Amino acid sequence: MHFLHALTASRGYWGQFGFASSSDDFQEKCLQFHPQTIVQNAQLTKLEFLANGTDAEFPNNDPSCGGKKQTVEADLCRVGLTIKTSNRSEIAFELWLPEKWTGRRLLSTGNGGIDGCIKYPDLAYGSAHGFATLGTNNGHEGASARAMLNNEDVIVDFSHRALHTGTGAGRLLAEAFYGAAPARSYYLGCSLGGRMGVQAADLHPDDYDGIVAGAPAVDFNLLQGQRAMFYNVTGAPGSSDYVPVETWRRLIHDEVLRQCDALDGVADGIIEVPSRCRFDPGTLLCDDHHGGSGAAACLNEAQVRQLRRIYADYRWPNGTLLFPRMNPGNELAATEKLLAGRPFNYSVEYYRYAVTGDRSWDMSRFTFAAIEAGDRADPGRLRTWPASLRRFQARGGKVLAYHGGQDNQITSFQSERFYERLAQHHGHAAMDGWFRFFRVAGMQHCSGGPGAWVLGQGGGAAATPPGGFDAETSAGGGGGVGGGRAGAGDDDGDKVRG
Repeated sequence: MHFLHALTASRGYWGQFGFASSSDDFQEKCLQFHPQTIVQNAQLTKLEFLANGTDAEFPNNDPSCGGKKQTVEADLCRVGLTIKTSNRSEIAFELWLPEKWTGRRLLSTGNGGIDGCIKYPDLAYGSAHGFATLGTNNGHEGASARAMLNNEDVIVDFSHRALHTGTGAGRLLAEAFYGAAPARSYYLGCSLGGRMGVQAADLHPDDYDGIVAGAPAVDFNLLQGQRAMFYNVTGAPGSSDYVPVETWRRLIHDEVLRQCDALDGVADGIIEVPSRCRFDPGTLLCDDHHGGSGAAACLNEAQVRQLRRIYADYRWPNGTLLFPRMNPGNELAATEKLLAGRPFNYSVEYYRYAVTGDRSWDMSRFTFAAIEAGDRADPGRLRTWPASLRRFQARGGKVLAYHGGQDNQITSFQSERFYERLAQHHGHAAMDGWFRFFRVAGMQHCSGGPGAWVLGQGGGAAATPPGGFDAETSAGGGGGVGGGRAGAGDDDGDKVRG
């Protein structure tokens, strides 16, 4: 069952209302709509009727977001607005209103990485299933965080205000357009989008009846520190004892599977329960007759020490936990970013533009002090690490969370840790009534991987590029759940951002 179906079916509210008319009447109704008069501080940027199978075009989309058009999968009315959030910040907002509005349902979608890219594949997915579906640019344009420099309002938008503002606007517009208020409101996002869902449940508990939060980037400030540390450990290509990408992809990955794949009794390329895998890189240490350079058959002592650090929990100097260890078995995809021998870009931009306000900041200045500074500043309340979600639970809200066991960007052990953190306050016995967490064996970051990872995130498994779909780096689908249908009908849709 798709997550959208699971959320709505669990509320006993499926397809009870339909707002259908002739296509000509619907088109006229769309073109006579005046959304800018309904939402405060708004300017109209787009109003058009789109027939099922045609393309929504966005020629001015920031190139870093990827894609210039998206095929729609329902007859719909497309609304675009800019909405002021302060005297120095605004959001770009889109709402897709399908002709057949089943169940009077509103769906808000999230973002990815550290970007400001509306996830058009998710708008297509939601509207195809009868949801009035909205998205925002999260307060800035493009995949960079440069707009956050010396502008706390842009950071606040990125943290939570853009989504909250967009959801409120979507609710008003849906009621004005259809003549009835939404009966249910839902949220869908992964990675940064997963964090946004948790943050919404914490800060704006009345916004949603149900939230799907995949691979949530919770404890966001410390996550950026943990992801930054990989470059300090691996070094750049050509540096002393650097482990080449091919060594990770072949020698090390194969040895991780040799040690851990069959722990569940089946050798299938999937580490079923990652917490049971304690990879020992010492088995790869060269003897006196082998060297450790290149794509070698063994590692030298310094390289083995490097791996021990990478596969261990990340700790403060006093030994307390800073962030859980990397997922074993993720090596094939992790070489694209965490293990690529270059700085993790999202972390660099976070420290540069949101924490230090210094556009020249680089990884040569990364220390535990930088992590402490980011966590202490908590710009825009980005941290997202609530000990309880009692207000959301009390109003009857439901959360479906999931995380891939071979996630290559955010360790799934952090989601397990977050679940336990909530359970300590809500009680383990009560959690299943409102917060369900699904571990997905063999799944990479939000989708892709050797496991059975298709959970309804857009339903586009057949269109997934070879090697899996990376939700934080694939243009058009980053952090969303569009399942590989990014930029449908556009050759740019599957390009990968740097």
